Amino acid sequence: MKMYNPPHPGEIIKGLWLDPIGISITQTAAAMGISRKTLSKIVNGNGRITPETAVRLSVTLGSSPESWLGHQAAYDLWQVEQYRTKLNAVSLLPSATLATS
Repeated sequence: MKMYNPPHPGEIIKGLWLDPIGISITQTAAAMGISRKTLSKIVNGNGRITPETAVRLSVTLGSSPESWLGHQAAYDLWQVEQYRTKLNAVSLLPSATLATS
C-alpha cells in the first residue's frame, strides 16, 4: 500500500531533531559542513536531499543515508503521482501481456 502524502524530509528534520533537541538550522548546517541557506531550504520544504546531503545528515543527526534518501524519494514519488495522468506517458506493453505477467 502506498503511503498517503509522505512528509517532506525537511519536516522530519525539524520535527524529530531540530525542535526536540533545541538546535538551530545555523548550528546544524555548520555541523554538516553546508550553508545555512541550503539547510534552511530543505527544512522549509523548498530543497531536496541529495546523496551527499544524505551522508552529511547521517553523520550529523543519525539514521542511514539510505533512510534519508528514502524519505526524499517517497515524497518526490507521491508528488509526481498526483499528476500522473498529465504526464502523457503510454504503455508499450499489450494489455494481454500485463494481464498474464
